[in-house]
Amino acid sequence: MKKNFLYTFLILLQFSCAKEFTELAPISDRSIQSAYKTAVDFEVAVNGTYDALQLSGTYGKYYLILNEMRSDNVYNGGGSGGIASTLEDIDLFKEIPTATELSTSWADSYKGIARCNIILDKIDQSTVTDALKKRYKGEALYIRSLLYYNLAVIFGNIPLQLTYSNIVDLSQVTASKVYDQIAKDLVIAEPLLPAKYTLASDVGRVTSGAVATLLGKVYLTNGDKPNAILAFNRVIASKQYSLVADYAKLWGVANENGPESIFEVQFKTGGQGEGSGYFEYFAAILGRSGGAGGGNASMPVTPDLLAAYTKGDLRYTKSIYRAIKPPAPDTTYVTKYITTQTTSFDGDNNWVVSRYADVLLMLAEAVGEGTEAYGYINQVRARAGLPAISASTSGTFTEKLLADRRVEFAFENQRWQDLLRLGAAQTVMAKFLSIPSTSVRLIYPIPQKEIDVSNGKIIQNTF
Repeated sequence: MKKNFLYTFLILLQFSCAKEFTELAPISDRSIQSAYKTAVDFEVAVNGTYDALQLSGTYGKYYLILNEMRSDNVYNGGGSGGIASTLEDIDLFKEIPTATELSTSWADSYKGIARCNIILDKIDQSTVTDALKKRYKGEALYIRSLLYYNLAVIFGNIPLQLTYSNIVDLSQVTASKVYDQIAKDLVIAEPLLPAKYTLASDVGRVTSGAVATLLGKVYLTNGDKPNAILAFNRVIASKQYSLVADYAKLWGVANENGPESIFEVQFKTGGQGEGSGYFEYFAAILGRSGGAGGGNASMPVTPDLLAAYTKGDLRYTKSIYRAIKPPAPDTTYVTKYITTQTTSFDGDNNWVVSRYADVLLMLAEAVGEGTEAYGYINQVRARAGLPAISASTSGTFTEKLLADRRVEFAFENQRWQDLLRLGAAQTVMAKFLSIPSTSVRLIYPIPQKEIDVSNGKIIQNTF
């Protein structure tokens, strides 16, 4: 699927002329009614939902800034002045509601949600075969759920639009209610999708395992550990995934969509606007772009993360390059996303949304401290060349789990969400930044222009 996505103007054009900032519903009802009928129409439409995951406001850029840069793993490398000042504000929990990063993330996420809503509302009246109807519904439900999950994590209380309509309901609901709805949607989606695809052209599409993984994560986030355990165990029981023996074999184009991969956002280099910018973001010293003025949002590694790797951890040298050669400056950058590319921000590397190691560690979290949980944790530690841990190992279970998750998923957008989910965000970040814990915001301000056009229906978050 990475190599032959059908991105055409049919879908993209319907979302390019909106006057509203929040694209909860399409603009042209006449175009919608006439276009969404045939199998080709829906093939294009579904591919358009995957395209939404590439947008700069989603996994293309701003989900990374609003999650990974928020954490103690990386920092804003563009300085505190000029164009980079808004990135510095995000890094230090000082962002303002008019920040472009917030408005773009909000708008692009809802753009993708609107695309999914069209499919879900129109496909039953189409000429698409029953088998494809099921698959397309499952894909749309998953992608909508993934976008809503990120919105709920980032903004908390948000509008929840589930149907195509020219009348947009901007009433906010709590993040907990968003997670409840996501869970309902994913329960419907899981049996609609295959465990794997037989055609090479379909590799990268949503599977039932990807649905169950997100479902388990949402349950865990919403405090429902029993159902999270059931979901994660279904992923394991499917026998579709396994840990790769060498951590380095998770990265690079040759290793994409491999045995550990559960869902990846697909990118393709070639100067056609389908490439990724992760090379520049995490290894700016090697990238083709300039600083913030060149469109880059460089995220160098923090010394705190470097110190978090224990002696003998094989993941260190397979994630980070560091050269200290006085009097030359310390050279440190992330190696996970090094790739060849035609031009700046045009990498061939995908973004890994979920992989099997995450299922094992989230299952350990859901089960709670005990022999079973440490068994899952130690599977991941063994690959890293580290000794097994147990209840007798120093530290609380949460501290040990966070420590292992931090280095296993460094630079993968997991750290901030982990700190939130495990109730450690304010304590950890206050210590890291030497600020009061009350200064650590757990959600972002809602974009001011969304409030301005909502006629009082959207209320700003309080901190």
